[in-house]
Amino acid sequence: MRFFTPGAVHHRLGLVCLGVGLQYGAVPAVGPRVLDGHVAVVISSGRGWYRTPDGRRTAVTAPALVWLTPGVPHHYGPDPDTGWDEGFVTFTGPDTATYTELGYIEPERPVVPLSDATGPRDVIARIARAARRGNPLLEVETGAAVHELLVALRRARADLAPDGDPVLHALARDACTGMTVADHAARHGMTPAELRSAVRRVAGCSPKDYLIGIRLGRAQELLATTELSVAAVARRVGYDDPAYFSRLFTRRVGTAPVRFRTMQSRAVPDDWNAGFPEDGLGEDGPATPVDGP
Repeated sequence: MRFFTPGAVHHRLGLVCLGVGLQYGAVPAVGPRVLDGHVAVVISSGRGWYRTPDGRRTAVTAPALVWLTPGVPHHYGPDPDTGWDEGFVTFTGPDTATYTELGYIEPERPVVPLSDATGPRDVIARIARAARRGNPLLEVETGAAVHELLVALRRARADLAPDGDPVLHALARDACTGMTVADHAARHGMTPAELRSAVRRVAGCSPKDYLIGIRLGRAQELLATTELSVAAVARRVGYDDPAYFSRLFTRRVGTAPVRFRTMQSRAVPDDWNAGFPEDGLGEDGPATPVDGP
């Protein structure tokens, strides 16, 4: 085990690592106790148990993640007959609130089955290596790794497909066609509320925000690498109202489309635009905004 004491300036990075540990075998049970920070405990082999504050006991079978969140009493440990292999990372910082909102940290779900613990364990091992004495990059290196760990844990969740969710793939594929959220939901045999729940569970945002992110990302590519007019770019990514597109682009990207093009324009081969219709329209013609502003 190694424990760290990052300074105030490191806390302003958003996440800081407070400690890391690797334990094997019949390690002692932990708790009951309450912590001030977050801890991700990755169980890569073996089995054990987790007891909730109300006394309920949940089985933990590797590969699994045990979330310990601030202010929540917890009590857990390995089966004394089998033990387990455990890696843990303690962390805190203002970005924990955002990761919780996005669903990467799940306080209400203390035991999370994983499909594979390899990715998270690799990150924990890197943090352990960075913890060597005298490492001048310790706080920044380990803090950056906590971000990686949260992504690796999200990717390893057993209830998520490792290659992505088919609903998200379909949304991404058709994002620029002008279909509304209701249209997308109907295509998948869902109500709009069911689609919102499915997308938020996987992507941490609403279907509307997911679609807008893809549309505006494509718009930025077209502005930077083609000479299509702003109106043509708007139609190309699913908006038949250039003024609405410009307002949305400015609000989300932080700069107007014309200014973005001035800052990001790239020289491209002469045949780069060959695949783009000159009027910016797709095969199905003009499109409408995704469920309003």
